[in-house]
Amino acid sequence: MENTTRNREAAHRPFEMDVKAIRAKARQDIESGAVTDTYRADREQVLKLLNEALATEIVCVLRYKRHFFMARGLNAEPVAAEFAEHATQEQDHADKLAERIVQLGGEPNLSPKGLLERSHSEYVEGKTLEEMIKENLIAERIAIDSYRKMIEYIGEQDSTTRRLLEEILAVEEEHADDMSDFLAKH
Repeated sequence: MENTTRNREAAHRPFEMDVKAIRAKARQDIESGAVTDTYRADREQVLKLLNEALATEIVCVLRYKRHFFMARGLNAEPVAAEFAEHATQEQDHADKLAERIVQLGGEPNLSPKGLLERSHSEYVEGKTLEEMIKENLIAERIAIDSYRKMIEYIGEQDSTTRRLLEEILAVEEEHADDMSDFLAKH
């Protein structure tokens, strides 16, 4: 109710913007790049979360790649192809997260040292095709819940990061659905 009232009030007042003031502010503190004084999130906390998400995506790439190469059995070909596709998509997520970290004035932590500790998901190899599918489904479920919590935490404070995380979340949900479908067929 309160949001509806606030939205109605905002819709009925004229839009005002002091372009001269925006221009003057843009000339100050330019070494901060895309981070201006209107950025409302806790930048250090957002950078920490993004680096954890980056580590999670890298671990997922490595796990999917291993599973792609190790997939064996009668039904392995379509599953292996899906593993390869997911690895590529997870790498794309990692690249986008690293780009956002840099935009916010941070440094992407790509060091192998501590990678598993920073990652929310685990690296479980799995011996059989079914175990690999299950481990990937578990990892996707972890990623889904992690991204939802990050999105909730960021809220309206950083809309660009929130949208990026929402886009990644949608793909992670598709991945979980793909793995769930393979388990149903087994």
